[in-house]
Amino acid sequence: MLRLSRTIRFNLNPDGAWKGHNGHAGGPAPSSLSTHAEFRIECEGEPDARTGYLINIKDIDAAAKKVLYPPLALAALKHQNPDPARILVLLLPELRRAIAEKLTGRVTSVRWNLTPYCSIEVIMPDETSHVALLRVRAEFAAAHRLHVPDLSDDENRALFGKCNHPSGHGHNYIVEPAVEVPTTAGKPPMTTADLERTLEETVLERFDHRHLNLDTAEFGPEGVNPSVENIARVCFDLLAPRLSETYAVTLRSITVWETERTCCTYPATARQ
Repeated sequence: MLRLSRTIRFNLNPDGAWKGHNGHAGGPAPSSLSTHAEFRIECEGEPDARTGYLINIKDIDAAAKKVLYPPLALAALKHQNPDPARILVLLLPELRRAIAEKLTGRVTSVRWNLTPYCSIEVIMPDETSHVALLRVRAEFAAAHRLHVPDLSDDENRALFGKCNHPSGHGHNYIVEPAVEVPTTAGKPPMTTADLERTLEETVLERFDHRHLNLDTAEFGPEGVNPSVENIARVCFDLLAPRLSETYAVTLRSITVWETERTCCTYPATARQ
């Protein structure tokens, strides 16, 4: 069993016409003021023994062009602002049927990247159920020092290296919560702006431009060592109750990037 991911980019031009192909900048080429949309479609299954294909990616492109592009272009033309999660849920059955004819497995998720920092994903664990996840990315700058008090100085230096420098060091952390939101008809209980504001008030204001060891209770003398693993868990524990109490939504996970090459997701999930 393997998972294949294909990204499709659209430019929703005012004339609503499709021309060109699924290029890096999106198709059709933008004309005047256009709306850009990016989708990532994931499929799972066993590849064909002869071709090695799970599915020809051109067939995914064709299905997306047929099913996703027309209603989105029409909504952009009419300046409509429908709920993205609801749109995906309504279009998914037709999209899955369009892809199923060519696929040796099944479509498991569709992620709509609304911006480079915000997305809505519908995950389908089976043929009859689905879950929608709203994600936003934000950044905070903070310093920290990795140090365990009950280890000797030599042991700490051997374990943490440069990260044990007495004055600490800094990172531009990126934090991304994944929030389960309902897909039923009606006004969504939480908007992207709501999630951004709650993340700002709960996490960013607490940790941004702080020395985590010196300026915060969570990572101070009575707290935990500010590793990226512990930062992800602390951010989750701070944000989860606030979201559930205020908006009746569920925080499924939170991912924190310490650097471009190192991140941690808490709690561990099948997808990030």
